[in-house]
Amino acid sequence: MENFTPMTGLAGGILIGLAATLTLWANGRIAGISGILSGIIFPIAGESQWRALFLLGLLVGAGLYLLVNADLAVDIQASPLWSAIAGLLVGFGTRMGSGCTSGHGICGIARLSRRSFTATLLFMVTAIVTVFVSRHVISGGLQ
Repeated sequence: MENFTPMTGLAGGILIGLAATLTLWANGRIAGISGILSGIIFPIAGESQWRALFLLGLLVGAGLYLLVNADLAVDIQASPLWSAIAGLLVGFGTRMGSGCTSGHGICGIARLSRRSFTATLLFMVTAIVTVFVSRHVISGGLQ
């Protein structure tokens, strides 16, 4: 946690919460990224514009952050093949779970959805087990 910055974390959390709230108030929709992207891939009449703008905002926001923080080091340790496989598995999982971490973890928990609490708990437990197994079991035992 050598790069932990509470103020930027707080600012990011506020912006995520604001985006989720505005999406709900303006469109009556949950700001779940997998659902928003799905509505672009499989168009829903009358909803493509706001979905495209939301996704464009994510890309523009990330690009602006990179411009401001040009020294940001990104170290991708997985090959493009493994990254593609992981992306497909995440997409499959979001379909099975009827949503992603943003939809369940941010919006669903804020709405006190029991289903979202359960889904988010399962996301976190799965992530913890996956990291443990990949770092300590597969890569040569406990370190």
